[in-house]
Amino acid sequence: MSGNRRKAFLVSAVLVGGALLMTACQDTDEAADTGASRGSSSSSASGDAATPSGSSAAGSGQGTGKGSGAAGKGSGATGGTEDGAGSGADTGNGKREPVGQSCGANDISWNARAETQAGGYILISAKAKPGITCILPAALPTVAFGSDGTEAGPAEQAAGKQITLSGSTTAYAGVNPKTTNADGGKELDSIIVAVGNDDPDPVSLKVGTITVDKPVVTNWHTSATDAVPLG
Repeated sequence: MSGNRRKAFLVSAVLVGGALLMTACQDTDEAADTGASRGSSSSSASGDAATPSGSSAAGSGQGTGKGSGAAGKGSGATGGTEDGAGSGADTGNGKREPVGQSCGANDISWNARAETQAGGYILISAKAKPGITCILPAALPTVAFGSDGTEAGPAEQAAGKQITLSGSTTAYAGVNPKTTNADGGKELDSIIVAVGNDDPDPVSLKVGTITVDKPVVTNWHTSATDAVPLG
């Protein structure tokens, strides 16, 4: 082989080798890019798969909150039941009835007028104010006279009965301001009435001029004719 031909062969061999080397490098780079791309896709897929899992966790948290709220409502309902069961008086048959309040003088519309029967007396009438229901106790009305607070004693031997005032129901009591036959006594024109000695709001009722000496008062009655003080 001549020198020129040998040189041409070497140059061709170098060119072919370089081409093969470049091809191999490109294949290696493509493989690396493909692997990276697959890795990225795999990571993305894994991340996407993790997202629903995170949503489920969040949903679980929401469910827990709602459950807690429901429990709170249940607790409130229970408290309400206990409050309802605790009010009123037990009637013995599993039911409860409202407990009425005792009357005070300011719960009542009062009236007093002079009557001529039985030698003359004062008829007191008591009626609950609109919207009020209350109980007059089985005790004498407290009736006082004058600045010294002279109180009327009992005109009846038997104890009275409690009366529930509501609507048009009216209670009556009769006052005899003078039970003595002797002359004298205090001249007054009004009386002080209260529901018991502890009533904080007694009322003053005008009755005209009366003579007071050892006064007496009846129990409360639902009939005016039963409230006439005799003797």
